[in-house]
Amino acid sequence: MSHVTCDLTVSLDGYVAGPNQRLEEPLGDGAEFLHRWMFEEPEANAPEIEAILAAGAFIMGRNMFAGPGPAAWDKEWRGWWGEEPPYHAPVFVLTHHRREPLEMEGGTTFYFVTDGIESALAQAREAAADKDVAIAGGAQTARQYLSAGLMDELRLHISPMILGGGERLLDDVGNLTLEQTGVRGTGLVTHVRYRPNIIGS
Repeated sequence: MSHVTCDLTVSLDGYVAGPNQRLEEPLGDGAEFLHRWMFEEPEANAPEIEAILAAGAFIMGRNMFAGPGPAAWDKEWRGWWGEEPPYHAPVFVLTHHRREPLEMEGGTTFYFVTDGIESALAQAREAAADKDVAIAGGAQTARQYLSAGLMDELRLHISPMILGGGERLLDDVGNLTLEQTGVRGTGLVTHVRYRPNIIGS
């Protein structure tokens, strides 16, 4: 069975998005600097970047696909990534509002799942075949899979900056422990791999 992984970049104070998330600044104030390591040190961080995109299917929350705003779909909206998103694989979007699958260039198709995280995971596992399933974000989606004990590996990319507010990753995740299984760093980021465990499970 495929493993369920999650890669998220976080600030030193635990935020994956800054304050005041809005359509003009979907990551919130200042949070675009969290991801400098991908763009300013791509060669130094090549193993981690390759691992992020190596999954056979992805799961994301509705806000990661469409950003903060009205809950109902703008049917003209096709995501943040242009006509060829970076995933090149099926992407299952958690939502309360039905929408037909959206096929993009490069092999990415967005499927909109209205019946919960376990259904999305089952569909993603089937689509991924023998490859991993990646929880792409955002924080709320990652927390749901962590709290349910449905994540095999959490890979945090820790940026040396303080956001001071916004959306925290590890709030309200229940009786969770994280076993560190690997660490590596470059000038702009520290990559830490964890095995999540639910206490008492």
